[in-house]
Amino acid sequence: MQHQIVIIGAGTAGITVAAQLLLKNKNLDVAIIDPAEKHYYQPAWTLVGAGTFDYKKTERNMADLIPKGAKWIKEYVDEVLPDSNEVVLRDGTRITYEYLVAAPGVMYDYKQVEGLEETMNKNGVCSNYVDPDYTWECLQEFKGGTAIFTQPATPIKCGGAPQKIMYLADDYWRKQGVRDKSDVLFITPGSVIFGVEPFKSTLMEVVDRKGLQLRFFHKLVKIDGENKRAYFDIVKEYDKISAVCYNYRDTEKEDIVEGHAVIDFDMLHLAPPQAAPEFIQRSKIAAQDGPSKGWISVNINTLQHKEYPNVFALGDAAALPTAKTGAAVRKQAPVVVENLLHLMANESELSDDYQGYSSCPLVTGYGKMVLAEFNYDGERDSDPLLSKIFDTSKELYPMWVLKKYGLPYMYWNMMLKGRA
Repeated sequence: MQHQIVIIGAGTAGITVAAQLLLKNKNLDVAIIDPAEKHYYQPAWTLVGAGTFDYKKTERNMADLIPKGAKWIKEYVDEVLPDSNEVVLRDGTRITYEYLVAAPGVMYDYKQVEGLEETMNKNGVCSNYVDPDYTWECLQEFKGGTAIFTQPATPIKCGGAPQKIMYLADDYWRKQGVRDKSDVLFITPGSVIFGVEPFKSTLMEVVDRKGLQLRFFHKLVKIDGENKRAYFDIVKEYDKISAVCYNYRDTEKEDIVEGHAVIDFDMLHLAPPQAAPEFIQRSKIAAQDGPSKGWISVNINTLQHKEYPNVFALGDAAALPTAKTGAAVRKQAPVVVENLLHLMANESELSDDYQGYSSCPLVTGYGKMVLAEFNYDGERDSDPLLSKIFDTSKELYPMWVLKKYGLPYMYWNMMLKGRA
């Protein structure tokens, strides 16, 4: 089987690129490989986990979203062989391509945290990444105690999601009258809650207003779900534990000894460790060593593969030093499409227009949102039109409306149709 352009993955990135290509030239031979029956608008899962969005409304049939003119190959990829321009499917079918766009997304690598696989979605261990309906169940069942919100040491999609649900949970528990009986901890292997100003300062104001505890340089390594106990390695030397914390208070349910912390919890929300799919990690299109090992090695501005010029990658599996979000894909896709068409027309000069734009819609409570937009340099990169009307670094109700209503509409009706 042979196709001119093969796209791996029918997520946000794959469908957007296919739609844009076919809008520019409906005669292109485009094939999309993805076994999934359903497609989900995952940015709304934060709101599902807080009981303010219906999970069913985040779901569509994949068959309804594959762009007209594209061939959908409904199978798993087993191997990517760039030296022979081939993709091998799980059923043994070999597909030859002239050009490859790799947009396979990420997989959840539970094995990086001991006990996680056994306790996920039970024992009060929840994740909006996995089952936001169970998160909402956990929020409602929480009657006080210790609530931990944590993220892994790996890159993750939507890096703000682990803290957004904490802000919403805090709001919900205040309304239910249980917040004053609770310790709420955000525990991260990172050194800050957010890396870009002025958004970081706004979030620290939220942390202070809500009385949240932050613990930095803490890497989750084990969960004992039955006994509701979380184990962390503290990955920075310290004299006293408060030196790697903010708003530190002893929860009376913790044991900290020589770089290790064990904390009993009543509820634990986490982002699971994430990695590129195994067939990508095994392939030569993945970086073989260095900090990007296992992720697809591309030029960070042109999104063209560093060794295989007929291969492009975008989205969550690409080795790009920016946040893995749908907003990033919206800026990456036109660059991939333009450069593919340049290459097909034998034009050597490629666009290097992608400068690392990404955004995190940071929900800070019911009816409040900060829209953090930034680039590779860690600088604010806010939309010039929106910025004339709103200061998106502040907690605003209009940004909440954008998150809950505007962005989903734009996603389904414009972005996936190649028009945004």
